[in-house]
Amino acid sequence: MKNQLLILLSLFVFAFGGCKNIATINADEAGEVITDYLKANPEYKTTRFNFGEIKFNSENEMKDLAKYKTLANDGYVSLSLKEAKKKFLSKDSSFVYVIKLTDKASDLVLKQDEDKATVKVVNYELASEKPVDFNRVNDNNAKVTVSLKKVNTPFAVFEKNQADNSNFITKTYRLKLSKDEGWKVNK
Repeated sequence: MKNQLLILLSLFVFAFGGCKNIATINADEAGEVITDYLKANPEYKTTRFNFGEIKFNSENEMKDLAKYKTLANDGYVSLSLKEAKKKFLSKDSSFVYVIKLTDKASDLVLKQDEDKATVKVVNYELASEKPVDFNRVNDNNAKVTVSLKKVNTPFAVFEKNQADNSNFITKTYRLKLSKDEGWKVNK
């Protein structure tokens, strides 16, 4: 009798425990959801990049020319001298270059106009060193704060504000449980 009661009680607990559908998620699983989201929707910083026919004659413009030459050496732009007016022992020399984007730069170009392009200067990737800060709000919602490390692209030298105070950003994502798809980032 005692065994039958124990078996009946365990079946009762098992039956009702199996019916209760609480979706579980932990910090590792939340990190995987964020990683999948970042693959589909990457975080990045952009700037405007000038190309086409550009004249370089002042000292600051010559510094920009050095940046363009670095990009040309790496294969992201092609650089061809159109006109040069070199004055002997003078800082007033002027050069006109035709700068064209190459196929190698296509992954970093988001929008292209006639003589300007919007390019990625920084990509943000999930930092593996710092753990995911996970906070479960309720059964269907969670709040996840992650650290995204800064990865410069070759166009980073053209970024306006290069004096960043950190090599990472922290970002908070809200996760929502979908019955069909599981845990997803809520936009």
